[in-house]
Amino acid sequence: MSAAGLYLTGTDTGIGKTAAGVALLHALRARGSHAVGMKPVASGCALVDGEWRNDDALALLAASGFAPAYSQVNPYALPEPTAPELAAAAVGIDIDLAILCEAYAALAAEAQHVVVEGVGGWATRLSARLDQSVLVHALDLPVVLVVGLRLGCINHARLTARAIEADGCRLLGWIGSRIEADFFRADDTIANLERLLPSPCLGILSHRRDEPGEHARELNLARIVGLSA
Repeated sequence: MSAAGLYLTGTDTGIGKTAAGVALLHALRARGSHAVGMKPVASGCALVDGEWRNDDALALLAASGFAPAYSQVNPYALPEPTAPELAAAAVGIDIDLAILCEAYAALAAEAQHVVVEGVGGWATRLSARLDQSVLVHALDLPVVLVVGLRLGCINHARLTARAIEADGCRLLGWIGSRIEADFFRADDTIANLERLLPSPCLGILSHRRDEPGEHARELNLARIVGLSA
């Protein structure tokens, strides 16, 4: 089985990439797709039964249509809650691009769609020698930008979109994430983003904290699948 995939990045850390990934997985599964999530590198992990585990990776795994080995979903689980580059250095780990590609290939062999969640914002490095763009090129994935809707997001979104395209990657579209319930003039900001960003809006995730699959209805999945084909 050869999977279609996409890479989720964000305008910053903590702006809803995992929520978007979980929503995408639920929406794909509701459509009948054998879909799986992946978090290649994760920092801020906790010991669970003697193994390092990351909450974002576990959320993606729980939303997936099957249960691969955790090490395939999250090949590098780093203890310190800091930038992956620093967290890897703290434990003397060198992130190996080949290992990330092998894990993705194993998931793609079993799935129809693989949703890959990156780290922090686009310019955050996976390691001291590995930018996210290198992994995206190696996996040949289009990029979906998650925009945290708050003051300053227009600047962050435009700069990130330019950086993605400057790195030679394909920006498939963007998803807005309402991370602030009372963000002033949110709808006007979204309208500006729709006008200014070079790729289409693929959905707006609400601020609510409901069941994990609830956000799936807020995505334009037909457009996402069509664009990524």
